[in-house]
Amino acid sequence: MDTISSYFGSLVFNDRIMQESLPQDIYKALKKTVRDGKDLDITIANAVANAMKEWAIGLGATHYTHWFQPMTGITAEKHESFVSPTKDGRVLMVFSGKELIKGEPDASSFPSGGLRATFEARGYTAWDPTSYAFIKDNTLCIPTAFCSYSGEALDKKTPLLRSMEALSDSAVRLLRLFGKTDVKRVITTAGPEQEYFLVDRELYLKRKDLVHCGRTLVGAKPPKGQELEDHYFGPIRPRVSAYMQDLDRELWKLGVYAKTRHNEVAPSQHELASVYETSNLAVDHNQLIMEIMKKIADKHGLACLLHEKPFAGVNGSGKHNNWSMATDTGINLLEPGDSPIDNAQFLIFLVAVIKAVDEYQDLLRVSVASAGNDHRLGANEAPPAIVSMYLGEELTEILDSLANGTAYGAKSRKAMALGVHVLPPIPRDSTDRNRTSPFAFTGNKFEFRMLGSSFSVSGPNIILNTIIAKELDEFSDLLEGTKDFKKTLAKIVTDTYLAHKRIVFNGNNYSDEWVKEAEARGLLNLHSTPDSLPAFIAPKNEEVFAKYKVFSSSELHSRYDILVENYIKTINIEALTFVEIIRKQVLPAASAFSAKYAAEAVTKRSLDPSLAVTMEKTLVKRFSDLEDSLFAKVEELDDTIIRLKGLSGIEAARFCRDEILARMQEARAMSDELEGFVGQGYWPFPTYGELLFSV
Repeated sequence: MDTISSYFGSLVFNDRIMQESLPQDIYKALKKTVRDGKDLDITIANAVANAMKEWAIGLGATHYTHWFQPMTGITAEKHESFVSPTKDGRVLMVFSGKELIKGEPDASSFPSGGLRATFEARGYTAWDPTSYAFIKDNTLCIPTAFCSYSGEALDKKTPLLRSMEALSDSAVRLLRLFGKTDVKRVITTAGPEQEYFLVDRELYLKRKDLVHCGRTLVGAKPPKGQELEDHYFGPIRPRVSAYMQDLDRELWKLGVYAKTRHNEVAPSQHELASVYETSNLAVDHNQLIMEIMKKIADKHGLACLLHEKPFAGVNGSGKHNNWSMATDTGINLLEPGDSPIDNAQFLIFLVAVIKAVDEYQDLLRVSVASAGNDHRLGANEAPPAIVSMYLGEELTEILDSLANGTAYGAKSRKAMALGVHVLPPIPRDSTDRNRTSPFAFTGNKFEFRMLGSSFSVSGPNIILNTIIAKELDEFSDLLEGTKDFKKTLAKIVTDTYLAHKRIVFNGNNYSDEWVKEAEARGLLNLHSTPDSLPAFIAPKNEEVFAKYKVFSSSELHSRYDILVENYIKTINIEALTFVEIIRKQVLPAASAFSAKYAAEAVTKRSLDPSLAVTMEKTLVKRFSDLEDSLFAKVEELDDTIIRLKGLSGIEAARFCRDEILARMQEARAMSDELEGFVGQGYWPFPTYGELLFSV
């Protein structure tokens, strides 16, 4: 039996393989190029390409592809074979440095938000050497960036790499002032926790709403849901366990550090968490995780659902983004540390995060905005749409004592000033965890818990990196010009905390009281995606992206347009699917079942006219009233969908939220009531009870 260590990363052209297959001078030159962020010399590229090809062919690969992440939120690939014809009718297996470095996929049908016209098809992919190539389905996959003919980023990777570089530059600049001259680079790390549902594939295929929309548009609540809390961390059923074992094995082959697996709160809901790694790799690997999850599910006769709210009335699925910063010398900048100077360094990075989250709470809300996530946020299963952060009691008390110039509890009787008196050690787990907080400090990292399960984690990380880079630079500006470093440092920490402590909340984010308190604090409550999206292109946000060259103005506005358009298209698809389900399935089923009772009533009265047939008459009347109401509501919805065609932009998005979704919800209530009465054999598709308890 193979051990994990014997096959882990076996399908990855990783550092070990490069050292074994490349001449030493080429390997060193490649690593220096990656480290310095310089263009790759074609001689080096040719050597790397040949070694990569030989390795891949040896493992059965026949094709290569530039694997990229367009603004669809999923990955894309165009396969090219290694085959090259010879004059004598045979073939050579060829792969050049030029083919490694640059590709040219058709860009015409990818979302661009107006960055290019449909007839302007040219797009380029460029190798990202910071992310290892890998083999998937006998194809060598080369992680790449994707840009237009004129150079604008058409993907999610390019802005992420830009934001990582921006934060690194800003963090290194600040660390220099603490005497950390050995630090050359600061990386951001991420560790996504991926939630998902598994349902029987045959049942899944019988639900048009799940197939077309990823979520159920109708469905009555089953007698049993998650009330008994017996699924969370419960024993994993054999069929699911077999799936998880296969999933882990395939991910490990691809070098993905799949670590934790368990049952989640809702029936048929589960979670996979991976080990923290550089943000760029974490994004790549999470995209692979979502793809492989679906592929392995097919093999087991299952369907993997990544929608944020596949089922009404039970917990939806999120994706927690564990984020931190670390130096190339191995220092976690969000680790409190034990010595005074380390505490001082930690605290200034901490207040930079606090300031960034407060000043850019609108951007963080935009980063998790989608039609699917709107069903989940604030539903007592996920953080609300109000952005706040949790620090824990001890860390909050330390900051309060510093800001107020008072003694910190029993651990230090002296008033604390940074770099003057000893700060007490801050334990990594000094307080309990707050599972309701959108942005929680968890010992040496922050857990951003608002992401939806289907999200690419690039967006939130792009924003976190950029806004924190801005705050770090502002602190460096103050510190570089000061004559009294310790005094200025202390003032920055205290003034920043006092100015932005409104964003810190350690209580229950699910409570109604918090909503009122957040309003009193002046925090934003952007309930829905149409509420939040305009913030993306607010002048202050456009300014910070431009300053750090993460998004140009045209790139930013294009992404805003894509997000708005995606929301509208999603709701429109759901509405059209809903109308079709009601007209072609629900109403005919209800009519057939009521006709059964009507016929029974007629039969009974023909045998004995004195029979009351109360049940039959009551049910037929109730069915008839519901059917008429549902029919009228669907006709109204259909007219509303037609009205949408005359609208565009954010106006159309708001119309979708206020008019289309509202009418769908009203009609759904009628359909779900009918489902509660229609007998087995008549209802046209699997119920919630069958879907949630079939695996």
